[in-house]
Amino acid sequence: MERPKRNLWRIIGWGGAAALVMLPAVAMQFTSEVNWTPGDFGFAAMLLGAFGLGVELAVRKSPDRFYRAGAAFALLSAFLVVWANGAVGMIGNEDNPINLLFLGVILIALIGSLVSRFGKEGMALTMFTAAAAQASVATIFGILGSDFRGGVFSVVLASLWVLSGALFRASRG
Repeated sequence: MERPKRNLWRIIGWGGAAALVMLPAVAMQFTSEVNWTPGDFGFAAMLLGAFGLGVELAVRKSPDRFYRAGAAFALLSAFLVVWANGAVGMIGNEDNPINLLFLGVILIALIGSLVSRFGKEGMALTMFTAAAAQASVATIFGILGSDFRGGVFSVVLASLWVLSGALFRASRG
């Protein structure tokens, strides 16, 4: 009887996610600066799990490395939006309601991906639209006098959305 083949990349990916979730538990043993609640661990596990599931789906969708890279950058962008908003907020602090508009960027990416049925052309257009939305929210509230940090972070995120769109455009499907 032949043993099932194990995919080293999957083991590294899911093992790395589990290690990242457990890292604060280890740090809490050595310093009082890290103080996570069970909810924090649950949120981190959910966020990393969603990222990993997205990568798994992209790998199954297409063997094209540009498509996979486009999906990885889109997932990274969404991950960073949620993480930044949950941790410190992009505009002001995490309690600022303006930050909820950035979750709209993720909604744009999600709806566009579903409507396009994850096709490369639709995914490229969706990621470019997400980039424009990310930059627009940051620009509008930057003009209204919000903090500089949020604008800089949004430029970085918009660049990641653009990179994702460019990779989808370069893919063969």
